[in-house]
Amino acid sequence: MSAGGKQAILWQPAAAGAVKCGLCPHRCVIKEGRRGVCMVRENRGGVLFALNYGRVIALHVDPIEKKPLFHYLPGSTSLSLAATGCNLLCRHCQNASISQWPREHAERADLPGDDLGPDEVIALAREHHCASISYTYTEPTIFAEYALDVVKPARETGIGNVFVTNGYMTPEFVALASPILDAANVDLKSSSDEFYKKICGARVGPVKEAISLLHRAGVLVEVTTLVIPGYNDSDKDLRGVAAFLAGLSPDIPWHVSRFHPDYRLLDAGPTPRGTLDRARRIGKDAGLKFIYAGNVPGDDGEHTSCPGCGARLIERVGFRVRKNRLREGHCPECATAISGRW
Repeated sequence: MSAGGKQAILWQPAAAGAVKCGLCPHRCVIKEGRRGVCMVRENRGGVLFALNYGRVIALHVDPIEKKPLFHYLPGSTSLSLAATGCNLLCRHCQNASISQWPREHAERADLPGDDLGPDEVIALAREHHCASISYTYTEPTIFAEYALDVVKPARETGIGNVFVTNGYMTPEFVALASPILDAANVDLKSSSDEFYKKICGARVGPVKEAISLLHRAGVLVEVTTLVIPGYNDSDKDLRGVAAFLAGLSPDIPWHVSRFHPDYRLLDAGPTPRGTLDRARRIGKDAGLKFIYAGNVPGDDGEHTSCPGCGARLIERVGFRVRKNRLREGHCPECATAISGRW
């Protein structure tokens, strides 16, 4: 472990030796010797440092479908990495052991992880024939300095870059990241501000704004909503998410995923398949063309169908593509163009 770090981006001096972080919508004002909400950005002598720089806590080769991204290079693999920390406090986090580690070990001056330089990451991606690098598992916004240092040379070598993100980022950070990102899967956990405040310690507005900005900047955006029984599964909540996405573009894929009890949210059971079917109908009624069911291997909701003629174009089981009938991004039956990078 190391107590090192790198000078952070997007901050400014504040009164009495404090600093104000501009990376995420918390916009923490951090006193000397203290850390922000994410617990990985520290004020040292009036300078903000990212303590998790280059400290890789998770590294795997994943199918791109696991992100989940269904309209970005289907069937390819992505070198997936993370550093510790998160700017949300989600009670249902499935990766809490690494995302919440700095918060739950606040007495520690160091952070876990293995030092891995950007050149080493790119070399590993090439060695494993990965078409992309995914910044995932925790929150890439919170290891932004490291992610951006990997993204830039990766892009120069033809390797794609993907954020799997909670979307809790400022417009300033979106402006930095979007020109060099290829795709992003953004969690829109609910259309309710109350849900975000109670379950995640955040607000929904900045997430919607980030999704809008990423989409308008040309990043291929897909959105995931983990549907939790009794929390965000009402017709009103699901319609709110679907209407927002359809208002941006009916081509944005929406993944409605099955919840399993985890971390500190153990009072809700797994999501019934019927609830996911209802969510998909709501998405279709809102005008969305591509609505997928997640965490239910073998469900018909895993496949991509043509919005023009209904022909099945990509057949999936779990994270595996069994058949891809697309022809240069078009339906072979009716020639409808399918949005995505194929």
